[in-house]
Amino acid sequence: MGEDRRLAAVVALAQGMAAAHSSREAWRAAAAGACRALGGSFAALSVWERELGRLRVLVNVGERAEDEEEFPEDESYPVHQFAEITEFLHERWAGGGEPDAWVETAAGPAAGSPGYVHQRVAALRRRGRGCCVVAPIVLHGRAWGELYVARPVGEPVFARGDADFATVLASVVAAGIAQTERLEEVRRLAYTDALTGLANRRAVDSRLDEAVERHRTEGVVVSLVVCDLNGLKRVNDTHGHAVGDRLLERFGSVLSLCGAMLPGALAARLGGDEFCLLAVGPPADAVVKAAEELCRRAAELELGDGVACGVASTEDPVGPVRSARRLFRLADAAQYRAKAERAGRPVVAGREGPDDPVVRLADEPSREEDGERRRFRGRHSP
Repeated sequence: MGEDRRLAAVVALAQGMAAAHSSREAWRAAAAGACRALGGSFAALSVWERELGRLRVLVNVGERAEDEEEFPEDESYPVHQFAEITEFLHERWAGGGEPDAWVETAAGPAAGSPGYVHQRVAALRRRGRGCCVVAPIVLHGRAWGELYVARPVGEPVFARGDADFATVLASVVAAGIAQTERLEEVRRLAYTDALTGLANRRAVDSRLDEAVERHRTEGVVVSLVVCDLNGLKRVNDTHGHAVGDRLLERFGSVLSLCGAMLPGALAARLGGDEFCLLAVGPPADAVVKAAEELCRRAAELELGDGVACGVASTEDPVGPVRSARRLFRLADAAQYRAKAERAGRPVVAGREGPDDPVVRLADEPSREEDGERRRFRGRHSP
């Protein structure tokens, strides 16, 4: 491949990764771009999980074998089969040492200086591949993983120049991964409460909009648990805000624990002493059970006075739920009643008959201007 074509391939790879909206898209773009650039038929991207001593495959692209999935859940290889990754020395590489990428064939090494590893050679043969080029991916001065590109039996074997070019491509991939990680960290912070590590209000708004739309179109059960942590002001006034923050963190952990009872539930801090659980799919009774456990555990916290907890679910007789705002109003009204009655259990909207007081309260016109404690949240229209 000429220099101009290689430069164009590098630019295309970088642009593909830059256009990705998630880590998976970035991984796919990296592997596919490297595969095209090196004239391969297959490529994979793997990460070195140091704590587990393995290279875990993130993505496979191109002509995959029967046992290769695009995004495998658990395809990994003991890192000792790729000892060159673990022995990578950034200082030597940065000082202009030999290329770190190497070429292997179904008969053994071809270019570079890896040792013969029969598992790697056997894998090439088993999958009908004649050769491969492997390049370490270096991030922040450390080996992060590897880029692997292969050709089928009968195609020309990768040459030393291909190994050099693979090293360049691996550095471009590393830059793309670093950029993706930075963007995902920004996104994570935008949707995370800094104190508790739970989701924040923005995350709840986004997820609840999607959930209610699924309820309207598919009939999926959507449930919301809204709760106020009792006694936070007293703790702040008596012990200081640092202790109050510890109470919020501790309750956040309890909320996360109880949320784990509901597959896929989102645990969030709305702000101040207000928290919520959003469950999409589980039946209403399962959500109420998790809320009961939440109340029980909150009452056992060393600080604070337990929690006032309200539950609203589209599965209960609360009338049509056509907007996120209405579900929030129902759960908030239930929580308001729990707080007013100092209830030690969750109050559930719609479970007190045709004239359920919580549903009636939620559907009354708001009278916030009269000083009523009706903090029904949301930018959503009714």
